[in-house]
Amino acid sequence: MPSSPSPRCVVIGYGYAGRGFHSYLVSITPGLTLHGICSRNPETRAKIVRERGCKTYDSFEAVLADPEVDLVILATPNSDHAGQAIAALGAGKHVVTDKVMAPTLADADAMIAAAAKSGKILSVFQNRRWDGDYQTLRKLVADGTMGELRTLELAWHGFGMWGGWRSRAEDAGGKLLDVGAHLVDQALQFFPQTIRSVYARMHHDFPQFTAESQAHLIITFEGGFTAIVDTSSLSAIAKPRFHAFGTRGTYIKYGRDPQEDAMNKGQIDTAVEDPNTYGRFHDGKTETTIPTLPGRWRTYYENVRDTLAGTAGAAVKVSEVRRAVAVLDAAFQSARTEKAIELNLPPAA
Repeated sequence: MPSSPSPRCVVIGYGYAGRGFHSYLVSITPGLTLHGICSRNPETRAKIVRERGCKTYDSFEAVLADPEVDLVILATPNSDHAGQAIAALGAGKHVVTDKVMAPTLADADAMIAAAAKSGKILSVFQNRRWDGDYQTLRKLVADGTMGELRTLELAWHGFGMWGGWRSRAEDAGGKLLDVGAHLVDQALQFFPQTIRSVYARMHHDFPQFTAESQAHLIITFEGGFTAIVDTSSLSAIAKPRFHAFGTRGTYIKYGRDPQEDAMNKGQIDTAVEDPNTYGRFHDGKTETTIPTLPGRWRTYYENVRDTLAGTAGAAVKVSEVRRAVAVLDAAFQSARTEKAIELNLPPAA
């Protein structure tokens, strides 16, 4: 029998995420076809043809009306994710949305309900589960080196606000709903226990921008575990990316995964971390340098392919991502009210 055709994927948007992450990763994933990219701008559509050599669409509605499209990938402003995902699922398309899944828990629940109704797959691009530093800490916890991980601090710092919609709160911009969505997701993977509460402080240090300049979250879990998530656009000297405290020792790691720089140069598989940024583990007596495991973002889309084929389960479950959205939603509520928000949110199903 002839083999089934590769799922035909269309990326909505050709900004940094659509061009650099999604269309690139789909194009290098065997078993997926980059069928097209959607942009309202005719100059951008011409650029897409030159750079990606695929079909172009001038509207989201045209993508949904095309019966050849199997999977819609949303590389659009965060505020558009829920409405576009629900529409695509209703049109019989599978959906991948960039993080953050949605800016509110109500939006996330509406997306999950639409996926259940349609019988189609809904996934969220949590590619940083395949960062090398995250995978390294996972190994240190799994093999017992850390003992029991009790407290985890995660940070993403920079100096200056991002441009465009990412600096506007009305478009659900800001670092917390961008890279912060990855940090919260990573924290919840380490602590699957019931989430007891979320407390957050947010600053707005740039009056010309409506998104927050800094956000500091404290997430508490049943059993006394704690995660701290810190994002900043006012930090010229960054905090450690990971600072993990276990009963057998402490792990500290600076720097960021090298895959993004390599991807921007057109060859993600050449990514190699500088040994000067390797993490360090201290057991109370001796400090040891821990070489970082290689990251592999392409694994995300390989899993999407296999999930569509029915040969694997989803590596990123929407029930897990829903918990992260609940934390982010509570963080904004906490910052507004200056009070801790009690969640008592049980583990993901």
